[in-house]
Amino acid sequence: MLRLEHIKKTFNPGTVNEKRAVWDLSLHLKPGDFATIIGSNGAGKSTMLNAISGSFYVDEGAIYLDGKNITFVEEYKRSRVIGRLFQDPLRGTAPHMTMEENLALAYLRASEGSNPFSRISKKDKAFFREQLSLLDMGLEDRMKQPVGLLSGGQRQALTLLMATMVPPKLLLLDEHTAALDPGTAKKVLGLTARMIEKHQTTCLMVTHNMHQALELGNRTLMMDSGKIILDVEGEERAHMTVSDLLNKFQSNSKRALDNDRILLSME
Repeated sequence: MLRLEHIKKTFNPGTVNEKRAVWDLSLHLKPGDFATIIGSNGAGKSTMLNAISGSFYVDEGAIYLDGKNITFVEEYKRSRVIGRLFQDPLRGTAPHMTMEENLALAYLRASEGSNPFSRISKKDKAFFREQLSLLDMGLEDRMKQPVGLLSGGQRQALTLLMATMVPPKLLLLDEHTAALDPGTAKKVLGLTARMIEKHQTTCLMVTHNMHQALELGNRTLMMDSGKIILDVEGEERAHMTVSDLLNKFQSNSKRALDNDRILLSME
């Protein structure tokens, strides 16, 4: 479904700020895979998601989605089949536009064969209202309000709905609950899991929480220095503990994990 073949990306090559972000990275996701990704800052997690979504072109290697080579496909074209949420709730929506207008833009962009300047029908608006009601946040009664008036959690839930209303081929989640308070984060994470299960969406989710990395989805990846150093699923993953994950990291990277956010998430 998703195949990364030996991708490489170096930022600012040949300068004092040169950064080798991902290096000879390969990955194969099967249809319906829900893989969590964990690793220290600078491990290459977000860079890998950026490469997949088309934020930049990789220096070497190839990216395939559903058998199609998308290595040099523009980001706006990939966005029709790849949904994405970021850590910052302010990204992904237009704050001065209403919820209805934001949903309309997302719906028209992702709907196959539609024109971005098409008119939204009463049936479409009823569909938006129905979808908003599934969030159980009362947003269906506020469709005419600007998105900028929403709380961070409400905004992230809306962005999640926008990314999955027309089910994408691939969903990328980049620590999308990290900026929310614990209660709101738990609710948004629950919504995420339900939407992914409902549509059997193939998903890559970056998290700093090691418990989440083992409890959510069917597969756990660990990254370090721009490479995937652990890829575990099935029975091995089912019986793995957070301590096992830490030991695997130390064994495979030849050093101890020293990221405070990840270590604190073990509590």
